Amino acid sequence: MTKSGEVGAQRIAFVLMVLFFLLGPFALYPVFLMKVMCFALFAAAFNLLIGYVGLLSFGHAMFLGTAGYVCAHAAKVWGFPPELAILAGTAAAGALGLVTGLLAIRRQGIYFAMITLALAQMIYFFYLQMPFTHGEDGIQAVPRGKLLGLIDLSNVWAMYGTVLVVFIAGFLLIYRIIHSPFRQVLKAIRENEARATSLGYDVDRYKLAAYIISATLAGVAGAMNALVFQLAALNNVHWGMSGEVVLMTLLGGLGTIFGPVAGALVVIAMENYLAQLGAWVTVTQGIIFVVCVLTFRRGIVGELARLIKKPL
Repeated sequence: MTKSGEVGAQRIAFVLMVLFFLLGPFALYPVFLMKVMCFALFAAAFNLLIGYVGLLSFGHAMFLGTAGYVCAHAAKVWGFPPELAILAGTAAAGALGLVTGLLAIRRQGIYFAMITLALAQMIYFFYLQMPFTHGEDGIQAVPRGKLLGLIDLSNVWAMYGTVLVVFIAGFLLIYRIIHSPFRQVLKAIRENEARATSLGYDVDRYKLAAYIISATLAGVAGAMNALVFQLAALNNVHWGMSGEVVLMTLLGGLGTIFGPVAGALVVIAMENYLAQLGAWVTVTQGIIFVVCVLTFRRGIVGELARLIKKPL
């Protein structure tokens, strides 16, 4: 398989993905697609950590929820325009990633996962008690405002275009990261951390950098999600959301570029179109997850890439 063939396959897949989101609103509900893009970016950020560094975080929802709360509060209470509110939420998620990363990256494997879960639960109960989050009611009626003082985001098409641009920019940033020397170092750490250390790499520094990048991109997704639904609520900080992003990533294809997008589309579609089943939605997701793990362990995109013999 030639390098040019790999790049060509990825470019075709990228064009198809962009066309899907460009033409999708003419057949599907725009708000549904905006939610898919937000969670696709969230899953892609999570995949950057687990798929390329080998660090399984069970607390990634804390970054999604933190950015949502800060963005919503900044827009509603402080009167920030949407671009500054998004930046504030993203910065808050990045700062939280720095603080929690300094604690978490000192451990590996299940210990890392448990530390991130414990930290996320602390953040959850913190937001449950803090007055500015309004507890279980959340921050409601968040104003979307005017982007750059010109584009009224209360218009669904303007909001959709903004989310699409942010999603594509975030996706291309992740694509650039995983096609850079930085990714090669992360891969070396994932495969053999002791050997990477012996070669002179500051392993903890690289892992912390990947963790912060992942947290920051998850924050972008959380801030956008808060503006789309004009709501910041506890469900985005709950441990169940951290489990959901794991499901999206594994279902789409762990360590693949387009897998998180496919996984997010499938999971959000199930939640949206199977909502009438009530509590059985979770059971249905579990059954589908088990079937996928048993039948195609590489995930949707991973199996597709295996069939065409070109990495996606």
